[in-house]
Amino acid sequence: MRIGINGIGVAGPALAYWLDRLGHEPVLFEKAPALRTGGYVIDYWGLGYDLAERMGILGELRERGYFIHSLVTVDAAGRSTATLRVDPLREAMGDRFVSIARSDLSAAVFAACTDVPANFGVSIDAVAQDPDGVDATMSNGRTERFDVVVGADGLHSRIRALEFGPEERFERPLGCVVSAFRVRGYPHRDELAYVSHTVTKRQVARIALRDDETLFLLICRDDVVDMSTLDSVTLDRDAEQKAALRAAFGDMAWEVPEILDLMDEASDFYVDRVSQIHLDRWSSGRVALVGDAAACASLLAGEGTGLAMVEAYVLAGELHRHGNDVRAGLRAYEQRLRVFIEGKQRSALRFRGFFAPRTSLGVAVRSLGVRAASIPLFARAMLPGSLRDPLELPRYEDALPKQ
Repeated sequence: MRIGINGIGVAGPALAYWLDRLGHEPVLFEKAPALRTGGYVIDYWGLGYDLAERMGILGELRERGYFIHSLVTVDAAGRSTATLRVDPLREAMGDRFVSIARSDLSAAVFAACTDVPANFGVSIDAVAQDPDGVDATMSNGRTERFDVVVGADGLHSRIRALEFGPEERFERPLGCVVSAFRVRGYPHRDELAYVSHTVTKRQVARIALRDDETLFLLICRDDVVDMSTLDSVTLDRDAEQKAALRAAFGDMAWEVPEILDLMDEASDFYVDRVSQIHLDRWSSGRVALVGDAAACASLLAGEGTGLAMVEAYVLAGELHRHGNDVRAGLRAYEQRLRVFIEGKQRSALRFRGFFAPRTSLGVAVRSLGVRAASIPLFARAMLPGSLRDPLELPRYEDALPKQ
């Protein structure tokens, strides 16, 4: 089958890799002119980690990644209030846990798609399907014919809007806003540590990266920030959003005033509401969705990229397994994963209190939780189980003839 994939993030290239390996003809499209760089750092484990190993890219991910050894909370004066050691958790998981920039994961997955055509600066802008296939009109006016079109184009998916309806029908805001940006030369560095300062409804954190870069993460409840700036279409949109963040975080202590002053120097500035996507179905005829486009669990879930890898693998495998019966393959893809993904979405809701507790009591409870998790016996006994994925993946590739 010839399959058009809109989006070259994580889900799109992962889907293309497995479709190509299973003998199909994927074609990738991406509206950006090149692979995105920067972005926030994600924790990578579980089934996504296993699939990276099957793809042969695990060594590269571990080389590019970071083995964070501690989560440190600090007070207004910068004094440590709790330190959670990550090493016991990693050891309990057999060292199958790494933190990595989302863009580095995307680049590694894309690099594995050596034989897949990739079109940057061109995206699928319209679809018209019939019983035998899909005509996809590109942003450059060209039309191509595919057996299936897949939207792997993220939270604000164009393919979902075209085939399923406007975003507001499926988006469930979680009441938080997140911003991430990088700065080179920041003087305060704690190597291999996630350092955070939390007050009511707000958290500011930093992670020291290679090449003297620091990644900053700002998370707040949506009632303390001017939400209108997120939907701004003016030429000064970035300036408006940065001004809104300065207003929301401006009364915080620690290093926050210094961090806010550096936003104008930032590379890869990002801000958005934290949301989930809930759809009654992930496909319509011969058009399907994968990754955040289908069922975004949100940044709070902590493993959206791993879930994207899982969804891409199962979608490719079920399309292949069902041969020419595309609709049956798409139904099987959803049936295999929906309960699992919905469970991950529910789990993400519990983390809002960690990132942006609503009350001063919530801040105190969060600190107690970090201290409890710092106890080695607790970490070894409880945390690994909470990170294990309750899903067994088929090995679709084992059905291929040995080469």
